[in-house]
Amino acid sequence: MSSAVIQLIVLAAIAIFLIIKLKNVLGTRDGYEHPIEPEQQPAPVAKRDFEVIEGGPDPDIVDHVDEGSTAAVSLTAMKRVEPKFSVSEFLQGARGAYEMILMAFETGDIEKIKPFLSPDVYEAFEGAVNARKEQGLDVQAEFLGLRELVLSGADFDHATNDAEVTVRFGSELISVARNTAGEVVEGDPKAPRKQRDVWTFARKMGSNDPNWQLVATGG
Repeated sequence: MSSAVIQLIVLAAIAIFLIIKLKNVLGTRDGYEHPIEPEQQPAPVAKRDFEVIEGGPDPDIVDHVDEGSTAAVSLTAMKRVEPKFSVSEFLQGARGAYEMILMAFETGDIEKIKPFLSPDVYEAFEGAVNARKEQGLDVQAEFLGLRELVLSGADFDHATNDAEVTVRFGSELISVARNTAGEVVEGDPKAPRKQRDVWTFARKMGSNDPNWQLVATGG
């Protein structure tokens, strides 16, 4: 057998070996095969809007009165009628009103605070001021600061929307009453006086008038 024939036999054997090897590695396809589809990505989960859980305690209320108390129930009712009503803002207003009204009473200049007083309270203040004038007393006063501010009660009339809020105040001031001779007959110009008052403010919720009136005073 010639060398040329031997070389052809060897080459054919190598070719057959390579074909078998390729089949083992790549495999074979029989008949129709579905085309390879790209892997499907999971559909994005729709983002849910934030849900506000209603019925929970209102910090604007429970920061000042006990949850579930009569005052808390009344304040909640006020907010239902007037959603913009804020207990915290009310107390800030009461702080300023207390100083203004107290100092006006001490010095006898109550005409300027008349819109903030109920007729009964104004009449009582006017009577006390007139009594001092009849005695010839001149009062000088200085407000030193508020030491206590506590919401102590609240009441709401569902039939009329009339609301009442009671606040306890603790303050310090210097108040001196002098007679016509300039002599001190009451108070001490060098010693602060501690003052404690319990005031009740009233207003019709939902009305156009935003002002609260002082309707009752106590100590």
